[in-house]
Amino acid sequence: MTGPQPRNGIMDLPPYVGGKESLPGQEKIFKLSANENPLGASPNALEAYRMAGENLEIYPDGHSVALREALAKAHKLDVNKIVCGFGSDELLQIMATAYLQPGDEAIHTEHGFLVYKLASLATGARPVSVAETNLTADVDAILDAVNDKTKIVFLANPNNPTGTMISASEVRRLHAGLQENMLLVLDGAYAEYVLTTDYEDGFALVEETQNVVTTRTFSKIYGLAALRLGWAYCPAPIAAVINRLRGPFNVSTPAQVAGIAAIEDQAHVQASIKHNDEWRDRLFQQISGAGFEVLPSHANFLLIKFDPENGLSAAQAEQKLNERGLILRGLTAYGLPDALRLTIGTEEANQLVIEVFQEMAGNNG
Repeated sequence: MTGPQPRNGIMDLPPYVGGKESLPGQEKIFKLSANENPLGASPNALEAYRMAGENLEIYPDGHSVALREALAKAHKLDVNKIVCGFGSDELLQIMATAYLQPGDEAIHTEHGFLVYKLASLATGARPVSVAETNLTADVDAILDAVNDKTKIVFLANPNNPTGTMISASEVRRLHAGLQENMLLVLDGAYAEYVLTTDYEDGFALVEETQNVVTTRTFSKIYGLAALRLGWAYCPAPIAAVINRLRGPFNVSTPAQVAGIAAIEDQAHVQASIKHNDEWRDRLFQQISGAGFEVLPSHANFLLIKFDPENGLSAAQAEQKLNERGLILRGLTAYGLPDALRLTIGTEEANQLVIEVFQEMAGNNG
């Protein structure tokens, strides 16, 4: 074979496959497959983005100083421990690159975010999938999987695609069971949607330790998914490592200024939280009331399970939903072939979801 060849194992990586984007033949589509904010971005963020477009010939601030300062002020954090990235995915991949090598192991839960496994495999390390209990991370199972080869533990809290979370005390018990040379990465992509008080956002653990990183994204609560903007809060030595590996201008100027405006528009953030809380509860009640199994969620989506032996399969339900212009996320890639993930949408979309689920229940009653 001629031509450059990739490192062994690269072509064995399964490509990341997102949810459906379109439904050919449908006039009106409600895309409820990507956990996007149904209220969109803050008008202030949109205006800041438009204004930034007037100076596209100028390189962005390579250190995202103003954005980091806005994040530090909003969350009362040390600005020097904040690193911004091209989405939180970039930061997760950088940490895998920095702290994993062939022979190492990285732990993730069996239904955790797919990027953890892909980022680990890309380094030549071995990803270790740990069983969950009731689709929730099991700290004892994770700690049982830890050995001298373990270098990273990835934990999404709340988890995508299940919407489940573990308490602050369980997060701290997990950390206490790790050696000092093992990195605990707490992925808080959906942290802003958590309303329970028994939640560990990771910021305090970063301050107290040297081996915890927490990541966040602007793609969910801030509605800036198209800009690919994320950030991490890290101990200073880890921030120094990430800063050596990230691209020198990895966050564009439009993304930086839109991010700052989004942070400062807390009225929009609170409106997004309120909409999500109200409709998450209503959809849970209505869909479960129609006879479908729905997991309680701490995020901006619901996981709905189907029983092909006694009713509809997930594939059959997805087809019926598609016929009405509703796109949900199939979860076969996550090891959940009998489930669909429903993003909390606009009022119009949510009402249609309820209508279709009630129709499906009636047709299978």
